[in-house]
Amino acid sequence: MPVPKSNLYPDFNVVRLSHVELVVTDLVRSTAFYADTLGLQVTSADARHVYFRAMEERGHHCVILTKGSAPCVRVMGFKVYAEVDLDKAKDWFEARGRKTEWVNRPFQGRTLRASDLHGIPLEFYASMEKLPNIHQNYALYKGVKPLRIDHFNCFSQNVDASVAFFNDMGFRVTEYTEDEASKRIWAAWMHRKGGVHDIAFTNGWGPRLHHLAFWVPTPLNIIDLLDLMATTGYLANIERGPGRHGISNAFFLYVRDPDGHRIEIYCSDYQTVDPDLEPIKWDLKDPQRQTLWGAPAPKSWFEEGSVFEGVAPSDPILKAQPIVAP
Repeated sequence: MPVPKSNLYPDFNVVRLSHVELVVTDLVRSTAFYADTLGLQVTSADARHVYFRAMEERGHHCVILTKGSAPCVRVMGFKVYAEVDLDKAKDWFEARGRKTEWVNRPFQGRTLRASDLHGIPLEFYASMEKLPNIHQNYALYKGVKPLRIDHFNCFSQNVDASVAFFNDMGFRVTEYTEDEASKRIWAAWMHRKGGVHDIAFTNGWGPRLHHLAFWVPTPLNIIDLLDLMATTGYLANIERGPGRHGISNAFFLYVRDPDGHRIEIYCSDYQTVDPDLEPIKWDLKDPQRQTLWGAPAPKSWFEEGSVFEGVAPSDPILKAQPIVAP
């Protein structure tokens, strides 16, 4: 199916992705990983929750770790431009048959909970508690020196439908992979904030979270993280990379946290703010699509992901497969 025409005037205005809540089984161990290995800053903690932000972020949190019996994803969060956009978003989701509710969220203002057409739990807010600027406090930098949360990537059982739904919300396609035989979209990258993506969809058993990503200053930060993980007991948690994607042109590394949640470390993509920017099309079998240098991704990268709490995944309607490493 063709990529839909960008909706430049959506019913409500999403600024960017904001945060994710991950359920983890050992809060102490996971806190140490996100704070000491990745280098996120703890902003609040209690017996069941730990909140983090990255170095350039003024909002209170980009990651929430919640203690639970089994790992999963509780919600993915987005910031809207103004309070009125929350009311418009409520009407928009309900007009499409999606249930909504107002929820109380610590450190956030009025927050709307909803879900996409496949049940991915989403929340939207306009205001979050602001914290002092720390991006020039270099004594705090450690780990991979994450500057900000960059994007989500989700498995979808119907990528065409996911793209159409988020396109209606005003997310614009920057790059996409098409299966030549069926002419269906196998994967797509969509943005609001002017990078290659705030959210992407990959064909697979879904919906599930494939990964969340953090932006770092340079590829050298990724090399430093590899050295750190390789010598502090996390060698087996290094899954893929380092490398450079064909799609997005970004330098990348994929690692897994102690519960298996996948995290991408990411830098060097490009600006996408022009409203008439044309999406870049890739063929599913192009070896440079996954990695510009030609190395295919491992099997785990196409099969494993984090389930959304209370949402049952299903098989994808598209059976086509890319090149997979042995």
